[in-house]
Amino acid sequence: MRFIIFAILLAFPFLEIAVLIELSQRYGWWVLVYLITIGYLGLKLIRSEKDLIAARMFQQMGAGSNPVGAIFSTARNMFAGVLLLIPGVISDVLAVVLLLIPSQTQGVGAAGNKNSAYGRASANDEVIEGEFTEVNDSKPTDNVVHLPRKD
Repeated sequence: MRFIIFAILLAFPFLEIAVLIELSQRYGWWVLVYLITIGYLGLKLIRSEKDLIAARMFQQMGAGSNPVGAIFSTARNMFAGVLLLIPGVISDVLAVVLLLIPSQTQGVGAAGNKNSAYGRASANDEVIEGEFTEVNDSKPTDNVVHLPRKD
């Protein structure tokens, strides 16, 4: 089993180079434009995930759920960004597959989500509605018992 994993990891760079050579012979300098564009997008993805991790974690904690899901989602997106930075088409396909996997933290804060702060059920689901009127009577009520003072 270790040999198979080692062989795949060893063959990956050679396969990437072979695909890049084939594509550059077919499409010319457009492959270079593609690699620069995809590398830039990978860098932007890494930077945006770095900026959003704290907000996602605080949002998860505010919603009363575990922030580990936000950490895994950010780690997956950052790994996809690194794969986009690596020049090659196969790594880009792997990155797109990683980005297309839905995460568990999507929709946090939405009103329909049971774990969100807005959609969370309260401890007492019974709501009593009513009105009140404040009455200020300065005269004593008749049913008040006055006890004599002991000095």
